[in-house]
Amino acid sequence: MDLHMRIVFAGTPEFAAQHLQALLDAGHCIVAVYTQPDRPAGRGQKLMPSPVKQLAVRHDIPVHQPQTLRNPDAQAELATLQADLMVVVAYGLILPQAVLDMPRLGCINSHASLLPRWRGAAPIQRAIEAGDAESGVTVMQMEAGLDTGPMLLEVATPISAEDTGGSLHDRLAELGSQAVVEAVAGLQAGTLAGQAQDDALATYAHKLNKEEARIDWTRPAVELERLIRAFHPWPICHASLEGAAVKIHAARVGAGQGRPGQIIAADKDGLEVACGQGSLRLTRLQLAGGKPLGFGDLYNSRREQFAPGKTFE
Repeated sequence: MDLHMRIVFAGTPEFAAQHLQALLDAGHCIVAVYTQPDRPAGRGQKLMPSPVKQLAVRHDIPVHQPQTLRNPDAQAELATLQADLMVVVAYGLILPQAVLDMPRLGCINSHASLLPRWRGAAPIQRAIEAGDAESGVTVMQMEAGLDTGPMLLEVATPISAEDTGGSLHDRLAELGSQAVVEAVAGLQAGTLAGQAQDDALATYAHKLNKEEARIDWTRPAVELERLIRAFHPWPICHASLEGAAVKIHAARVGAGQGRPGQIIAADKDGLEVACGQGSLRLTRLQLAGGKPLGFGDLYNSRREQFAPGKTFE
């Protein structure tokens, strides 16, 4: 197999960095990396390079960080690389048609869902939140639409009752990395053919925001339990008890009844709170200024704060 195909890689977060590492491990020639401009992060708000940039620098791969790829100068720079293929993973910038047409074999994308389900920004979390039985990764040939291109390869994995946004992310990053290496090999060999998506089956995975992580206790407990898992480790579901902020890191569905938001039981096994249907037993919480703790540890020192009868807002 010819591993000297010229590949440009475009991606930004850790999910993408794992894909880049897999391509490097497979011996591919990455002629350049495109990633988002450095962003302020942490308490000091220092400019931080993306995980993809950090990996590229360690491997002496040239890094490009344009604000947009719609700019003629940025497009001209990309054209000079004479790429055979562009691999795009969670890059975060729109690729205009001129860029999609540039590489000899076009651009392929690794997307963390079983397309056409969950096109868009947050497919991993939305799959858990919706109660999907499985998720996966689709490697597709890119076109101008959002995650609409022909599918080259799909890999599926069951979503377990314990999966969080974090655990599913890590599993899909591994599966996607292997799938991209396989897809590149198939494109090189000319053995991969794209399969059109059924647009009628498409769903959209809206970007996550902190506001929707606020618990609405009138909702059924089964929905809230999925939301808590989906939004972990970010943005983390939260609620307010007598004006005090409480982050909810883990919970399980209970069978209790009561007014939505009311604490109906508290012991070392958890804090049981009534919901619109059923109840949630909160098992891992974080109070303002503190670290996440099992409820048993909190209960020992703050029994009065979580007394039955009190109500979350």
